[in-house]
Amino acid sequence: MESNMTSNVYFSLLVMSATVYLIRMIPFVFLTKPITNRYARSFFFYVPYVTLAVMTFPAILTATDNFWSGLLALVVAGIVAWVNGDLFLVAISACVAVFLSGLVL
Repeated sequence: MESNMTSNVYFSLLVMSATVYLIRMIPFVFLTKPITNRYARSFFFYVPYVTLAVMTFPAILTATDNFWSGLLALVVAGIVAWVNGDLFLVAISACVAVFLSGLVL
């Protein structure tokens, strides 16, 4: 039974590494010319930002035990980012908002 589990782990690792390799290799091989389409360039420019937002947004709301303190931190961080744009200040202000709302809520 143990050798079957080991082979399943190795097979899973092989499939995962092949998938990651193919995802990185296929654009390198097939996209040899620069992309001139304005909409495609815009799409590829914004993909990293959208991916980061999709991964972090649920984590922000569920990082604390109280949903409202996470929402408050998100709102405060959004306002500070809009006004100032300094990443360190955004992070500190969100942490302070969570701390203070934890004292109140």
